[in-house]
Parts: sequence; structure tokens; C-alpha cells
Amino acid sequence: MKLVLYILLCTPSLLFSQELLKGMIMEANEKGDPIGLSGANVYWLDTSIGTITDIDGNFSIPYKREYNKLVISYVGYKTDTLNISSSKTVNHLLEGTGNLGTVVIQTRKKASSRSYIRSENVINISSAELLKAACCNLSESFETNPSIDVNFADAITGTRQIKMLGLTSPYTLITTENIPSIRGAAQAYGLSFIPGTWVESIQITKGAGSVVNGFESIAGQINAELQKPSKDDKFFLNAYGAINGRYELNTHYNTALSDKWSTGFYLHGNLREEKFDRNNDGFLDMPLAKQINVMNRWQYTDQEKGFVSFINFRYLNDEKQIGQVAFNPFTDKGTTNAWGGEINTERYEVAAKLGYVNPRIPYQSVGIQVAYSNHNQESYFGLREYNITHNSMYANAIFNSIISDSRHNFKTGLSATYDDYNELVEVIRYARTENSVGAFFEYSYDNLGDLNVTAGVRIDNHNLLGTFITPRLHARYTPWEKGVLRASIGRGKRSANIFTENQSLFSTARSINIIGTGGDIYGLDPEIAWNYGMSFLQGFKAFGRRGDITLDFYRTDFENQIVVDWENRLEVSFYNLAGASYANSFQAEFNYNVAEGFDLRAAYKYYEVITDYTSGRQEKPLTPSHRIFGNLSYETNLKENGSQWKFDTTYNWLGKQRFSKTSDNPRPYQLPEYSPTVGTLNAQITKVFSRNFEVYLGSENITNVRQDNPILSSENPFGPNFDSTFVYGPIFGRSFYSGLRFKIN
Repeated sequence: MKLVLYILLCTPSLLFSQELLKGMIMEANEKGDPIGLSGANVYWLDTSIGTITDIDGNFSIPYKREYNKLVISYVGYKTDTLNISSSKTVNHLLEGTGNLGTVVIQTRKKASSRSYIRSENVINISSAELLKAACCNLSESFETNPSIDVNFADAITGTRQIKMLGLTSPYTLITTENIPSIRGAAQAYGLSFIPGTWVESIQITKGAGSVVNGFESIAGQINAELQKPSKDDKFFLNAYGAINGRYELNTHYNTALSDKWSTGFYLHGNLREEKFDRNNDGFLDMPLAKQINVMNRWQYTDQEKGFVSFINFRYLNDEKQIGQVAFNPFTDKGTTNAWGGEINTERYEVAAKLGYVNPRIPYQSVGIQVAYSNHNQESYFGLREYNITHNSMYANAIFNSIISDSRHNFKTGLSATYDDYNELVEVIRYARTENSVGAFFEYSYDNLGDLNVTAGVRIDNHNLLGTFITPRLHARYTPWEKGVLRASIGRGKRSANIFTENQSLFSTARSINIIGTGGDIYGLDPEIAWNYGMSFLQGFKAFGRRGDITLDFYRTDFENQIVVDWENRLEVSFYNLAGASYANSFQAEFNYNVAEGFDLRAAYKYYEVITDYTSGRQEKPLTPSHRIFGNLSYETNLKENGSQWKFDTTYNWLGKQRFSKTSDNPRPYQLPEYSPTVGTLNAQITKVFSRNFEVYLGSENITNVRQDNPILSSENPFGPNFDSTFVYGPIFGRSFYSGLRFKIN
């Protein structure tokens, strides 16, 4: 096996009397195209100055004239020492430790991987990982990754709900290119508003995120990077169809207007018009739906002057029809002829990013982010109406530089937010305006070897939350080769949007009970929590193949939480926490390259999510304590004409889940204390005919596992016992789908 070490020596620049040597370690495939290799050690001989290549194989290391021998090492390869005497490009080949003779071994860049060098616990998901399943939108992008849990929120809306560290999505900061996006009115359905083909990559950060992105993150952060017009295909087409009546079409068109300007037009549409009721309860197994989603994206790049910027214009129209099969919105809306509803959303977005890197001082940069969105949802659930309008503005200015030398980096800046909410909940109107101004400072220390620390703090003044400080700390230590120990601690604060975050309550007969104490948000106080975590990552090589093992433990402790109490069968109560509420999360994950092109991923997760309700201390409903995940993927060798086969299988097993109290229900509507366990199996086969065309065929829930009676009192939806929230498993059953992808580079 051979590695190509292609080191690009940057033009010498004064770095407070210190230069940087930059480079990249790459593998050469059979065509000679470079593939970045992460985790290689690069250091100067007889010094403590070194670094580890990042996920793309890049590295940066201080350079002085007295440093003339550069050592490169990687598990399974001979360690070599390069003589560095000038600022010239150097090419170097590393040979494997075995006697390979004429054998040529190819490796592939991982579709999903953890960072070995960042202080934060980050999982990187590439677009290749998203193609392993029927990833039609962001809410379905985590089916093959064990760090995020995906569940259905109820038996009516078909909404996918994600959880992280045992907590629902409102406790996770979800950003698009580091701009907060899925929040406020978009919290319930917003993940389905970002098509999967628009996503270039996803970064999942466990634990408290960076202070740069705001104060709301508690369990972690999910950031989706979108396709770049200058790098995306000139034309891309994805067509999808499933036997559950769902059809989707995605098209991208990108063009370069000049050597600096590029633009992309992205169109997504989905449609489901066929009605299904496989369990014969009279209700649609999934809603009827149609969506039009359009984005125009502009990119400006001037490398000589150090500028790069993006401007996005986006429009969304999403319509859903829910309820009984017999429901007709033109004749039955507002009546008791049949139970049904509509959820219609219209959304406008404008976002811009400007980045500047000083060409003469490359360690200094400035970034500006601004965004505006208007979100309008009009909906009704049976006889219950819920409408929300949310206008949001966001601005963030960031300055990056160093202190003394490249081991000491910092980010500082100012941010501002504005949110205006107007809600109609049945016959009661709620309106509020939130605005905040904040400043942050984040310091990073990296000894260019076995230790780096990121410590941040921000102070914000909020008209409803007051003036408060948000501290965050992340640390990484490498005790030995390929072993990474991480720790983190951080505080988060947020205002809970109790109705839009819990819209499943409208598909029940329960009344709404807000037990306020004079707070500024629905009479309630803001949510405040601390998150603590530790993680250990160990890479290894066994039987000539690479793998890694990860152990994570995180705990979230709430100082205050808006408790959503379902324990009284007649109502849903919201009140401030009086007592304790915490979530413990443990995950063990194993990744191994079994053979060339054959990867195994397995994980076990344990959750303990406990809250003090007015009725006593209880597990959080519908949160399994035990989860088992398994994924097998195999790819045949890529042929010269670009043809290839890809196979992927994912298994998810959920342990028993506690139901909220039903013992007071009439006997026909009483449930056991816990749900049964449930396991689902998904698979997909992709045939790549060329670099421009491929088709895929797959099945979700192959074993046809179904929850037969997910709706209580489905025969009398306007009665006092109607409840559609006791969902612990699939409703539709087995489904098959197929699609094609065509692109012009």
C-alpha cells in the first residue's frame, strides 16, 4: 500500500515571528485522485511539536529553519522522516509495514466518522451516508446513524421526531450552515422542510455546543451544510416513489456566471394522494401531503482577496391532510361528520454569510451571518384550531485570530436575535416578542499533539430571560496513539414554545392546563440546564482492517424545565419543574471494516430520563431505556466505467417504553404500564451504472412490524377517550420504494 504525502508550503507569512507549514496526507486511488486520510501523526523530530491530520487529511504545524526533519507515522505503515530545507512542494510515498510486493490496496473515505483532533465530540456524516437509505428530508437523515434517535410523534400527523441524549429536538440546536434554523414555529415539522439532496454533510456535536452559535443548545447541536453551487453537479435529478403512495422529485441546476460568481437553483416536490388504512381503525396510516420547496443560492468567491459569501432565497409551501379516511375538508371541516384536519405551512427565508480571510495574515478572519424568516402555519385538528405566525431575525459577527502563536486561537463577536410570535390556540390568542443582544469569547489551546481545550463564555441580555452568562468547556487528550479522551460541560437556556413543540396534544380529547407562576412565557419560566459528558474513542487495526470503539456518557440536569405532564387522562398540563429532572445517556459504538468495501457498525444505548411530576417521580413516557443498533454496508469495487453495486442494511431494536397513566380510563381504553419491545429492519440496494446514473431499490420495515391499535377510542374521535399519542412503533408496516439519480458534472 502506498500513501501520497502532498505537502503544500504556504507563502511564508509572519505569525508573530512564527511560520506555518501546511500540508495534506492523502491516499492515491487507482486513478491517482487524492483522498484525504485522517488521524496521521505529523511532528518535528526531537521536539514536542506535532499535530494530527483532520478528517480531510489536512494539517498545520509551526515551522522554523531549525526544524528540518518532519516525521510522518500512521498505524500499519512504515514511519518516514522527510528532510525539509525550503518552501518547495514535497511528494512522498509511505509503504505498508508488510511485504506487499505488487499488491495494490484501495481504501475509501468513511461516509460517517468521528473526529480524532477536535476538542468537541463531533460525528461527521457525508452525503455518501445519506444515500444509504431513503433519505428524502433531514428528519430521515439519521436512520443509519446511532447517535440520533428517530421516532413518530403521534399516530395522526406522521411527524418524525428526533431525540439526542434522550431529549427531544427542542433541546438540540439545529442549524443550517451554523445559522439557527429549526426553532420556534418550525420545531414540529421543520426537519421535513430540508430535502436530503440539498444536504452536503451533517455535523453532530454531542453535549453543549459552541458559545458562538448561541445560548439555546443543551443536549447538542446538529449542523447541516448545504450543497455549494461551485462544487455541486451542474445538473442533478432524483426521482423517488414508494408503495405507500409517496412520490418525490428533486432537481438541482448550478452554473458559473463568472470566475467569482456561481448560482444554484434547487427544486423539491413531494406528493401523497393515496389513502391507506392497513389496521382498519378508520384513520389514515399517514397523512395526505404535498410540498413545493424552492431555493436559489448564490456564491461569491475571491481567493486572491480572501472573500467568500453565500446568499440564499427560499420559499416553502407544505400542505397535509390528516384524520379519518372518510374525512373531506370541503364538507366536514368544523363538523362532527368525520374527524380530520389540515396543516398548511408557508415559509419565506433569506440568509447571507460573508467570510473574509486576510491574505497576508491567514490566521485572521471575519465572518458575518444574517438571516430572516417568516413562518405561517394554519391548522386544525378535528374541532381544535391552532395557528402560529413567527417572524425571526438573526445576526452574528465573528472575529478569529491567535494569541502569540498558532497554539492559542480565539473567536469573539456579537450576536442579536428577534422573534415575534402570534398564536391562536383554539379560542385563546397568545402573542409575545423576544429579542436579545449578546457577546461571546471562545479560546482554544492546542499543543499540536495530545491536548487541546476549548473554553467559551457568552453574556446575553434578553427582554424576557434577563441578563445571563453561558459558559461552555470542551477538552481532548490523547494518552496514546489513536486513543482520544474527551470531556465537556456547559449551560443552556431557552424559552419553551409549549404548543408548537407539542402539537400532538391537539389530536387528543385532553384539555390544556397551564399552571403558571407569573413567568413571561405563557406564565412560565425559562428552561435552564447543565450538560456534562465524557467520551473515549479508540481506533485500532485488527486482522489488517481498521476499526474504532467509542464509549460516551452524558448527563443533563435541569435547573428548571417546563414539565409536559400526560399522567392525567383528561388533560395535558404544563408547569415549572418542582424537584429534579435529569437525563443520563450511555452509548457504546463499534465500527469495523470487515473486508474491502464491507463495513460493520453496531451500537448499544441506555437512557435514564427521569422527571418529578406532581404525581411523583417517573420515567419520561415513550422513551425506551435500551436500544440496539446495527448497520452493514457493502460496496463492490468501482470499475473504470464508474459502475458499482452498493448494499446497506440497518436494524433498530427498542426496549419497552412506559405509557403515561391509563388506569383511570374505562377498561377498553386501558393500556399496560409498558409497551412491547419492537425491532425494525431496513435495506437498500443501489446499482451505479456510471458516474452519471444510478438506480436504487429498498424496503423499510422489512419484517412488517406494526402497532395494530395506535389510537385509543378511534371509533369515537369526538368522545372523551380519544388519544393518538401512544405510539411506540411503526403503523404502516412494510413498505418498498425505488428511485433514480442522474447528474451531469
